[in-house]
Amino acid sequence: MSDETKVLVIDDERSIREVIALTLRKNGYVVFTATNGAEGLEFARKQLPDLIICDVRMVLVDGYEVLAAIRNNPSTASIPFILVTSLASPERMRQGMELGADDFLPKPFTPAQLLGAVSARLQKHRLLVQQAESKLELLRQHLSTALPHELRTPLNGILGYADILRKQFADLEPREVSQMAERIFKNGKRLNRLIENFLIYAQIEILKMDYQKIEQLRKNVTVSVERLIDSSACQRAYEAERTGDLALSLAPGNVMMSPEYFAKLFEELFDNALRYSKKGSAIDVESELVGTEYILRIRDRGRGLTNDQILGIGAYMQFERKVYEQQGSGLGLTVAKRLAEIHGGFMKLESEYGQGTTVTVSLPFQLD
Repeated sequence: MSDETKVLVIDDERSIREVIALTLRKNGYVVFTATNGAEGLEFARKQLPDLIICDVRMVLVDGYEVLAAIRNNPSTASIPFILVTSLASPERMRQGMELGADDFLPKPFTPAQLLGAVSARLQKHRLLVQQAESKLELLRQHLSTALPHELRTPLNGILGYADILRKQFADLEPREVSQMAERIFKNGKRLNRLIENFLIYAQIEILKMDYQKIEQLRKNVTVSVERLIDSSACQRAYEAERTGDLALSLAPGNVMMSPEYFAKLFEELFDNALRYSKKGSAIDVESELVGTEYILRIRDRGRGLTNDQILGIGAYMQFERKVYEQQGSGLGLTVAKRLAEIHGGFMKLESEYGQGTTVTVSLPFQLD
């Protein structure tokens, strides 16, 4: 514990407030005290303490209202928060946990219990911060090396064809100009999609430690998801000249994910099936409701994946060039997997090398 560890104590009962403050100060903590909830919120915003201890029962602004305000302010949202209460019923504890409380300290408590609770919350918070910083540093290092390499391939195609058009335009036939323009366009789309996937991946990795934002994400809804699936699948099959290979069997429903994120998830999974199966082989897209889950399956009859490739999905090394070129184990599948997980679902991949692949995604279903 650092001498600079700051604790804010909020309690309108003077005797309890002073006992808590005295105990903490004797053990090396820097303590600020507030006599009511409103004063405590002001202290929290100005001092940004490492921990807040707050009584539940206070006049004007009670502990639950203080907690809600703390969690709704970006500058204080991640501060560990301990509620002190003499009414530690399961219902009240659940209310506090839903608002984002980290712990409850029931009255009466001993100095040892107080110090134990404070130490445990601070230690857990430091561990979470260290884990988040480690993940961000790994992400920064990886993006700085992998991103430029992956961007170079489509960018070289764009620059190469553009240079030919620029220098040899007078000697080219209209058909050749059209073909080169088409290749520039396809490389541009590939580049745009790659950048989009990297950005989404980075956003998700950063969000993984922000529980409040995750909770907000999970409140989004895609209404009539079967329509989005039908439209996207038919359009992409048409563009790939594989309309006859597509078989749809879709259940109606609403899933707890934004339309933008669900469209991205489906796009990556369906395009993976198109890319790694031959024209003329069937691609089945099915969905059903199982309890409170919306289950989506995409099955192709392509080359399939090895066990090593399946295990590699979700690992940082999938961005390496040698793995990125392997079917089904690139960034797109990782983005789809991360999107499912951060919205409270999961993605399962089953494959037999040389026979095909089935991807199953389960997402929370919006109940009426």
